Amino acid sequence: MVLNNIEKLLEKYDNGETSLKEEQQLKNYFSQQTVAPHLESYKPMFVYFKENQKEQFTKKIPLKTKKVINYKWISVAAVAVLMVGFYLKSNSKNNDLGTYEDPELAYQEVTKSLAMISNHFNKGVSTVGYLNEYEKGAETLNYLNALENSTNIIFKTTK
Repeated sequence: MVLNNIEKLLEKYDNGETSLKEEQQLKNYFSQQTVAPHLESYKPMFVYFKENQKEQFTKKIPLKTKKVINYKWISVAAVAVLMVGFYLKSNSKNNDLGTYEDPELAYQEVTKSLAMISNHFNKGVSTVGYLNEYEKGAETLNYLNALENSTNIIFKTTK
């Protein structure tokens, strides 16, 4: 009867369906000196489990944590330094904003500035002109690909 019960428990154990109480019964059975001969292969495993339960970790675990840098306060300090720098820089500057009293003179300066910007812009546009040549080459390549496909269809060749 006891052997029948152990075999059922072993089958449940193999399927992963045993409770802790049932596993303890298996450990107790296999820790005995006499075990059924056909169950001898299970004995070392359950003896190991039973002995392993008695082991204890005796080393001390250090509970110190690493020093954590609080980045929030560093960012607040950096913003404060920047604000002080901007404030000191704005106070040291004179209040001349480059304004003109004479509207005609202001108009001439704006015209001169816009002419300079236009000149530089035109230089930049002229260096991009080669893109049109690239598009022409791409169109020629597409034409050649279409011609090759047509030739392949006519002569029934495959790539």
